[in-house]
Amino acid sequence: MSSGGPGRPAPLRVAAAQGVSVPGDIPANVATAVSLVLAAAEGGARLVVLPELFLTGYDVTAWTPEGCLVPDDPALDPLRAAAREHAVTVVVGAAVARGVVDGAGRHTLSVIVFGADGSVAAPYDKQHLFSDERAFFDAGDHGASILLDGWELGLGICYDGCFPEHAAAASASGATAYLCPAAYAVGSEHRRDLYYAARALDNGIYVVFAGLAGRCGSGEFSGGSAVYDPQGRPVDRVGDGAPALAFADLDPDEVSRVQDRHPLARDRLAGLGERQRLALR
Repeated sequence: MSSGGPGRPAPLRVAAAQGVSVPGDIPANVATAVSLVLAAAEGGARLVVLPELFLTGYDVTAWTPEGCLVPDDPALDPLRAAAREHAVTVVVGAAVARGVVDGAGRHTLSVIVFGADGSVAAPYDKQHLFSDERAFFDAGDHGASILLDGWELGLGICYDGCFPEHAAAASASGATAYLCPAAYAVGSEHRRDLYYAARALDNGIYVVFAGLAGRCGSGEFSGGSAVYDPQGRPVDRVGDGAPALAFADLDPDEVSRVQDRHPLARDRLAGLGERQRLALR
């Protein structure tokens, strides 16, 4: 891999992948994920991001203690092998069991990360739970990033990316890209396409958005996977079909250029002081 210069990473080719997930059918979803990873690897991707809860299914019927995964679950072995064989890092959403004994413990809406070295970890749990998610999942209590080829990549999941401070915290810690698996219902495309472009623009960073597509249980999802550049422009974006992949080469020089010319993150104030109110008659 070519160097990006002293202290600077080389460009990183990424793919935002979307597919159809089957509620509760982990082997089928793992097989679909493997096929998407292989297609992304053929396109030269070093990093592949798949949608929210893709391995579990985004449907309340799949959110059970028995349906939660752990990183060393043998059901994940085909995806682990694909990441290792094709030298890619895979970020994918799943329901995860944490410290569960005899049914007691925490169940989190998480990302599982498969490394090209064969490692598997679940470093991040969704902090901003949405609607019905709160009935089963426990919210995460920390942010997280992954480090890959000199890049720091902040992690978020769907609703997290609707809150400007979430991506801002990742950027403040050194992230130059923000990875966001998601599941947007049909009819919410306007919000989907605004939020993640805005998070890129807010911070002068790349955003990799992977959206669930098609029917999953009782829901119909709109896809829209995309990679946004540091000015919030889509480098590549796909529609609502599946399978589909959006590719981009993340360029560290573009991050530096945008952050120098539009230093929103640097100029963000820690506080805005006491609010004064003027009463008019």
